Amino acid sequence: MGKGWRLLGVLGVVSLVGLSLAQGLAQGEVKVGVLHSLTGTMAISEVTVKNATLLAIEEINARGGVLGRNGVGKTTLLRALMGLNPVTEGRILLFGREITHTPAFVRARQGLAYVPQGRGIFPYLTVEENLRAGLAALAGRVHSLAQEVPPAVFDLFPILWELRDRKGGSLSGGQQQQLAIARALVAKPLYLLLDEPTEGIQPSVVATIQAALVRILQELRIGILLVEQKLEFAWNFAQRFYVMDRGRVILEGRTSEASPETVGRLISL
Repeated sequence: MGKGWRLLGVLGVVSLVGLSLAQGLAQGEVKVGVLHSLTGTMAISEVTVKNATLLAIEEINARGGVLGRNGVGKTTLLRALMGLNPVTEGRILLFGREITHTPAFVRARQGLAYVPQGRGIFPYLTVEENLRAGLAALAGRVHSLAQEVPPAVFDLFPILWELRDRKGGSLSGGQQQQLAIARALVAKPLYLLLDEPTEGIQPSVVATIQAALVRILQELRIGILLVEQKLEFAWNFAQRFYVMDRGRVILEGRTSEASPETVGRLISL
């Protein structure tokens, strides 16, 4: 496969009830067997992304957290999964469907949502207009006359209802992050990718976002994989963690069984 770092043998079976089984990895083929109630299934095999090493994760579950210092490949991983970074070799499957070279907008319509680092909102549009922009991902799934911003997003983030006529660029960092997550939810995804959701946000808003993410999992039944540098936030949220260094996962496991102190030392080196 030539030089470079590779995303090797990633089996992602996302199940809110934890009843899932990943089977088989041979000749670059991934077969995933599911026993019960999935929110989504993602499989990645022998993938090279712009000669960048990514990871060797055995499972991406409904509450996953990817940790690591700057520049280790965390954002590259999410962008590759979303179709924003070209994959030169290998395969990516989403819900059993080949998406390796599928455009990002098609992946969005298939149930994958992405909140980038830096939020990526439209500063000159109002909050409501930003939210309505997320409706584009419903094309082909929901009739245009039935495409409306769901009330659930305002229930999760009440401040957005109060600020719905304000321009996105006039919001605080924490308000913009809530808007970015809410806009992703408007698309009714099955799986949500979050890149540094706590970056530059005050602690009180971080707590609001964390509470909303738990509700997204439990009430909306949407799987979440987040990239984070703040160990405490990721540890409190995730059920499974992956520590990346130079594009590879060097430590992974369940947060309930591992030492946060050990992980902290790895990501602070």
